[in-house]
Amino acid sequence: MSTIRSVALVTNPLSGHGKGALVAVEAAGRFDGHDIQVTEIQGVSAADTERLVRKALADPDVRPDAVVAAGGDGLTCVVLQALVGTGVPLGLVPGGTGNDLARELGIPDDTVGAIATILGGKTRTIDLGTVETEESGRAVWFATVTGTGLDARVTLRANELRWPKGPSRYTVAALLELAGRLAVPYRIELTGSPDHQDGTVIELDAVMVAVGNTRTYGGGMLVAPDALVDDGLLDLTVVGAMSRREMLRLLPALSSGKRVDHPAMVQYQAREFRLTAPGAPATADGDPVGLLPAHFRAHPGVLDVLVP
Repeated sequence: MSTIRSVALVTNPLSGHGKGALVAVEAAGRFDGHDIQVTEIQGVSAADTERLVRKALADPDVRPDAVVAAGGDGLTCVVLQALVGTGVPLGLVPGGTGNDLARELGIPDDTVGAIATILGGKTRTIDLGTVETEESGRAVWFATVTGTGLDARVTLRANELRWPKGPSRYTVAALLELAGRLAVPYRIELTGSPDHQDGTVIELDAVMVAVGNTRTYGGGMLVAPDALVDDGLLDLTVVGAMSRREMLRLLPALSSGKRVDHPAMVQYQAREFRLTAPGAPATADGDPVGLLPAHFRAHPGVLDVLVP
């Protein structure tokens, strides 16, 4: 249990298409009503937000009892880059589009319930993953899922679109990406797998390969149905080569949040994965991290999160 008397409240007004700004205002008011000292952090960019969180954690005069991300999984990912290793717990006030980490941990979707959870002081220790592309040379922490291939391309395409606004951008982006090449040749190397020898290599054509610390991403898409957030492993799901018609049938099933059994879908577990695929982008918790090749690693028990 942690005693929470002060928080660093990290916000992103763009989270959840504006929902993040409303949630941040309500959260600040709720904390103030409980006489909690609040340091508000809102950077002009992801890098600036990370810098400000590091600064708050390094200053003994303002070091908070918890860092609270009031937004979505993308904002949480930014916070993790500064928070991991400090011993300060993470609080979540869902205000994004997906909120998959909060959902995985049973954190209430409403701000009142989320604030009550944080003030309750109960923590759960969870694993995180890192992804390091050869292009970036930097290991990036992620809490939910790293996507590669089609799903990453859809996210990047949606970020580039100026029309339409809101979630429908992702529908348009998906249709545009489905018009292009689907499957590309992947090389997957496993280390620390309970089912395969170290150095096992799988080579196949795939539409997308997702690496999960949690079961879902994108607001409940069940892409790694057997993933556990505290088992010391990452779960990898391969969506193999298929026709556009088959992919159009599969995507709604995945988005429904139900388990999907399809002959083209295969799962693996390991402590580490190395993925190679020509020109395949990767996104961690919905944010771009570069192009494959990339190294993925599980890090057991590195983060405390305030939970119900």
